[in-house]
Amino acid sequence: MKKLFIIPALALLALFSSCENDSKSSLTRVNIKMTDGPGSYDALLINVKEVHVITSEGESVLPVNSGTFDILKFRMGKDTLLASQDIPAGKLQEIRLVLNDGNKVVVGGVPYNLTTPSAQSSGLKLKINDDLSSGIEYTLTLDFDAAKSIVQTGNGKYILKPVIRAIPNAVSGALAGTVAPAASAAKVYAIVGTDTTGAIADSTGKFFLSGMQAGTYKIDIVPQSPYQPKSLLSVQVNTGSVTNLGTITVAP
Repeated sequence: MKKLFIIPALALLALFSSCENDSKSSLTRVNIKMTDGPGSYDALLINVKEVHVITSEGESVLPVNSGTFDILKFRMGKDTLLASQDIPAGKLQEIRLVLNDGNKVVVGGVPYNLTTPSAQSSGLKLKINDDLSSGIEYTLTLDFDAAKSIVQTGNGKYILKPVIRAIPNAVSGALAGTVAPAASAAKVYAIVGTDTTGAIADSTGKFFLSGMQAGTYKIDIVPQSPYQPKSLLSVQVNTGSVTNLGTITVAP
């Protein structure tokens, strides 16, 4: 006899609604993080207002709520999350980092204001050429070079001319397929260990599960009566790609 597992009704409804929307969208989750290279300063205080992500599908503005932070605390593999948002998938073209006022460098215990006119108005522009696939989650790491980003003028003032390298990396995979016949209105569950991700096949029988961690999953197809449930074992999901299960036929 097939074992059933129970998910609270409200959680199940939210889960299915989210996954059904995912199946009809062409969005991808982008996480913007910042890390730092070495710099011989006591502190480098950066106040990021927002991040603009420009793809072939348009421009998305990601607000940043971290306020002023010391970038020098995020080095040697450490980083800080600036923003996270779903944006239209497509060809990644440019990142713009827009700063607020209040940027400072601390040298010998003395704080100095940093002037950043271009980054504050139109934003610091970083050209990137990479693909953002629908349903795949990405982390875009901004590698800030503190040593090259601070310029001291002849009158003892400091100017911020950020030198940043953008490194995009996929951090999840996705799962797709079609349940036939579409009239079975099947629910699809991807199970690994104690974790379950679910989706509802659409009116054509197609389903799509996004943001999945790499691993080996059991797939349970649960159609409406009179169609019979079906399971697929050892389905592999890989980071940065969509595993397509093709057409899965359920019998009446």
